[in-house]
Amino acid sequence: MVDDDAPVLTVSKAAELAGMHPQTLRQYDRLGLVVPRRTRGRGRRYSRRDVARLLQVQRLAQVEGINLAGIKRILDLEAHVSVLEERLGDLIMRVHEEGRVFAAGPAAGDVVVVQRGQRVRSAAMRVDLEHRGVGGGAVVLWRPSPRRDS
Repeated sequence: MVDDDAPVLTVSKAAELAGMHPQTLRQYDRLGLVVPRRTRGRGRRYSRRDVARLLQVQRLAQVEGINLAGIKRILDLEAHVSVLEERLGDLIMRVHEEGRVFAAGPAAGDVVVVQRGQRVRSAAMRVDLEHRGVGGGAVVLWRPSPRRDS
């Protein structure tokens, strides 16, 4: 079994696999686009996942016409989304296991547990769990409409 994250490829081999010049890989490393791991002697070692990222950078630049600063921003945002998706998955699993719902806490990014049926007062937001299909679900936050007295 091959580990896609194993840093086993030299600059020249990774460049060959990506169809790029080795100097391009060094430039991308300096810009933080594709940062390989380092050996004790500070040599660069790329993984297969790094080569896939090199190909993605190449496609964004050549096919989509995006400059390197834009590509860096896209890659950073994709990495951030992955972290958030993983965190959401963990929260959804906790909801399924513990039967609880969550709300945003007072500190930025904090997640607090809210018992089912309990309202969140501080932000005037309602929290609920919405199930979609087998094993799926989403945490839903919304601000209730003001009550109208008839």
